[in-house]
Amino acid sequence: MRARLPVLVLLFGLLFGVRVESGASVGAGSDACVATPTMVIATPETFPLTVTDDMGRHVALATRPQRIVSIAPSNTEVVFALGLEDKVVGVDQYSDYPPEAQQKPQLGGYVDPNLEQIVAVAPDVVLATDVHEATIVPELDALGVTTVVIDPKNLDDVLDSITLIGTITGEEARAAQLVCDLYRRVDDVETRIAGAPRPRVFFELSPELYTAGPGSFIDDLLTRAGGDNVAAGAREPWPQLSTEAVLAADPEVILLADHEAGVTPEGMRTRPGWQAMSAVEHGRIVTIDPALTNRPGPRVVDGLEEIARILHPDRFP
Repeated sequence: MRARLPVLVLLFGLLFGVRVESGASVGAGSDACVATPTMVIATPETFPLTVTDDMGRHVALATRPQRIVSIAPSNTEVVFALGLEDKVVGVDQYSDYPPEAQQKPQLGGYVDPNLEQIVAVAPDVVLATDVHEATIVPELDALGVTTVVIDPKNLDDVLDSITLIGTITGEEARAAQLVCDLYRRVDDVETRIAGAPRPRVFFELSPELYTAGPGSFIDDLLTRAGGDNVAAGAREPWPQLSTEAVLAADPEVILLADHEAGVTPEGMRTRPGWQAMSAVEHGRIVTIDPALTNRPGPRVVDGLEEIARILHPDRFP
């Protein structure tokens, strides 16, 4: 895991021309958010720089990247949120948000990006994820293509990733402001649900009962939104539960992130043995947009707010 860069320290560097190495400890939450559009007068030249990515690799960038490739939808959303769309020269085929991302050259799939096409667009940096760690990243390294791996494990990591991408693209100020705004929204959710009862929640990722366990950012979202994840005792971030385990956990709320696979609340009610489950009995089966919860990008805070509203509708009039 890369060392995190607190917003306050980053802004100090921006204001006073101090180069900040990625390696300081993080100050999470809006308490560290002091950025305003008028505070940052100018961005000093910070290149060359070296950052540490989520594989623990020290990645050197000689100059500010002018040609960016993203091979993950989450990273693409960050790049566009930072106003860098004009520098994006390629994305994976699943990068569909914002809609403008669909107009960029598609360089293969998310799991299987096309290396020849990536090399052909001559990127200054490629933004990858842990999915690419074993094969794609070593191949890009061998081809001399600068690659940064983003692999957030929780909500704080997701927002740290925005800071990291802002650093390597020279958009530190814009990243700092975005992170501040997102943390304020997170704080608002946590303030609203303070003291509320915590319902048991099952988050269904697929009809095969894959779900989010400890060490996943979705588990962190469920916890921050005021729920108790029924898979909290699993031994891996993305476990597959048995029907018996789900029934025994008796979730009070079920969140369906697999409705695109044809799963519906009505269909779930017909599953053998599920009729006596609390969530089914009380009609608390709710579909949720997986683009908001399953992608560790800026919209993950939209997902947090949506989950909190579902779990605690009385706190969000």
